[in-house]
Amino acid sequence: MPNLNKYFFLILFLASVPLFAQSPRSRSTAAEIEILLDTKTVTYAQAARFVLEAANALATDNREEAFNYAVQKDWLPKKLSSNDSAQLNYISLLLMRSFNIKGGIMYTLTKSPHYAYRELLYLNVIQNRSDPSVFVSGEQLLYYISRILAMEN
Repeated sequence: MPNLNKYFFLILFLASVPLFAQSPRSRSTAAEIEILLDTKTVTYAQAARFVLEAANALATDNREEAFNYAVQKDWLPKKLSSNDSAQLNYISLLLMRSFNIKGGIMYTLTKSPHYAYRELLYLNVIQNRSDPSVFVSGEQLLYYISRILAMEN
């Protein structure tokens, strides 16, 4: 089963590469994708930089700038540090807000990381129910982004 998941992810990854290749930063994005694939746990700065570019919210090569932008827009809580390991519930919030995904009534009322996580479970972006406080790998982050991009098309 693990090999099947890797092949499935590789197919999704290859299908999403043209979306990123359209930007003038295609070389740096491709290099960052390789780095993310090898990263066991992403930081909030890494996640913010990549998610914001994928969502066409902010194009920058500076991870700190992307993180600060996400915090300023309330897409990530102010209590987080850019070098902290990224937890799934906060990454869910970043994904929901940066891609402007409408949620259910509880997410709409609270805009909380918990309900962002629950909404992405419901939308089948996050598969196989897991602990919302688990750390996110680079491979998982790319998978979530590719699922959201596939939903938009």
